[in-house]
Amino acid sequence: MTSPHQPGAAPPPSRPGQGFPPPEAAAPPGCPAHAAHAQAPAPPDPHAHVRLYGPDFAADPHSVYARLRQYGALAPVEIAPEVTALLVTDYRAALELLNDDSTWSKDSRAWMQTVPADSPILPMLGWRPNVFFNDGAAHVRYRDVIVDSFKLVESHELRARVHHAADTLIRRFGDRGEADLIAEYARLIPLLMFNTLFGLPDSYSDRLIAAIAGMLEGNSPEEATAANEAYTQYIMELVGAKKAERGPDLTSWFMDHPNGLNDEELIHNIILVMGAGNEPLANLIGNALARMLSDDRYYHTVSGGALTVHDAINEVLWNDPPLTNYSAHYPVRDVFFHGTWVRAGQLVMVSYAAANSQFDTTATHGPGSGSGSHLSWAAGPHACPVKRHALLIAVTAIERLTAWLSDIELVGTPDALTWRNGAFHRALAALPARFTPITPDQAGATPWHNSESRPSSSTPPEPTSTAKEPACAH
Repeated sequence: MTSPHQPGAAPPPSRPGQGFPPPEAAAPPGCPAHAAHAQAPAPPDPHAHVRLYGPDFAADPHSVYARLRQYGALAPVEIAPEVTALLVTDYRAALELLNDDSTWSKDSRAWMQTVPADSPILPMLGWRPNVFFNDGAAHVRYRDVIVDSFKLVESHELRARVHHAADTLIRRFGDRGEADLIAEYARLIPLLMFNTLFGLPDSYSDRLIAAIAGMLEGNSPEEATAANEAYTQYIMELVGAKKAERGPDLTSWFMDHPNGLNDEELIHNIILVMGAGNEPLANLIGNALARMLSDDRYYHTVSGGALTVHDAINEVLWNDPPLTNYSAHYPVRDVFFHGTWVRAGQLVMVSYAAANSQFDTTATHGPGSGSGSHLSWAAGPHACPVKRHALLIAVTAIERLTAWLSDIELVGTPDALTWRNGAFHRALAALPARFTPITPDQAGATPWHNSESRPSSSTPPEPTSTAKEPACAH
């Protein structure tokens, strides 16, 4: 990478963020190489921003990423009406950016002044005092609260909670012999999990899913604003309940952490963790189930295939990551980055999906079948802090479903599946499946009376959470 302040650096282009030669730089007529140059494919227009939203992108994002690679490591994109960015599509460039917190900042406040105030993108990229939008000591302080609090969630307790949530949902559709595994399972499992882990009853789940979906999709300014307000109201009620009475839950542990978050910091870090812990996790479960039900290597039924749930999840993380484009960064100074000039404060995002798909991740023995070096958890100081918990929930949720519904199969063909709109996520609209119905009165264990469906707790049920010493105290 060459700094614009270093001797010999190329001069910046006339348009911010674009490092492509102007048309007049082409070889003039009469040059020996001119004929070959004229027959070469026309380079992409550096000022034409490629849309990362709408039905065409949702239906086939990989063809869009292939087109974006023609620009080089960075490409100009439009992530919402009137909101443009540069998208990193190169794996090595993405790693360099994600690990360089001296050049790239997460603080979006200056950038926010350049976009419409009612833009549907602001709920996802607008600055908040949380771990995602801060750098340096503030980022470390927030991250410690999250990591230390999640350490208090024991793996066996988390697994029991997933069993309970899965059994609760399967009881609702098990006797029908068919279900939409997105609307009736994948999108609800994380909500039942995180809603209770943060300390609220299941009755709040519907409000949470509607708010998060509206924020991610952002189909209109009105929808995005309403979703953001509903999400904030949900969190405010959660914090109010825990202030009145602590419990063995993440909200209480956030409150009691020695780093001493104030009310604003507490609310916004919960907002972030809730959002990151629900929608992307639901997409990971749904995309993995779709792959298992669509791929001959799983023998068409998810209980009898040669590959495992872990294989399916790893392939999804390589090929259809649930969060496809994110990691918003802003350079602290003008920088010449992998052939492109980027102005200070300009929005640059990382495409995990495009970076991953530089490799042959679809081959049975390719990196997608066993390697964990994909970028779907991001990398560097802002990598996902609770990856282990997310993987445990996803694997357990799928294994629980396939244990009860052993002959489950896809209804229709894989190419008939449709994907939801949005620049940030890779999410199925529906996943119709059928299976042999199960009933409460059949012989053997069922989700209706299985003892394992009741979660155990390794945390004593004291009225406050302070009885269990925080991990950070060690």
